[in-house]
Amino acid sequence: MKITSRFTVAVHTLLTICFFGDKNKVTSEFIASSVRVNPVVIRRTLLSLKAAGMVEVKAGSGGASIIKDLKDITLYDVYRAVDSVEGDLFHFHENPNPECPVGRNIHGVLDSHLADAQAAMENELKKVTLADLTKQLDAKIG
Repeated sequence: MKITSRFTVAVHTLLTICFFGDKNKVTSEFIASSVRVNPVVIRRTLLSLKAAGMVEVKAGSGGASIIKDLKDITLYDVYRAVDSVEGDLFHFHENPNPECPVGRNIHGVLDSHLADAQAAMENELKKVTLADLTKQLDAKIG
């Protein structure tokens, strides 16, 4: 199972706003040209980021801007804002056979390890801020 692309699209969206926001009006069409998706996807993404208090979107073609300090937005915040995963990262098959010794015990053997793996990934996302990413992007662009 993959995390949906909503997460990487949202991060790309935020970085596009950061990079171009001082120079251009950053509309959904503008962002979509960088991400190479339909502007409707960007509008949905912006709605989620707005609901999470990260961006402001002006009506019409007014553009988007980031309203939260970049050091206060983590990758985890973005991940949660756009519902990258519904519930647990690992989807467990529905009906293991209770008559089978493996099927009967698979949850007891595997569940905690899967929860630990998800927690580790989420903890890594909490360590990286949008400020960190903009510095890395600036260094790459030169």
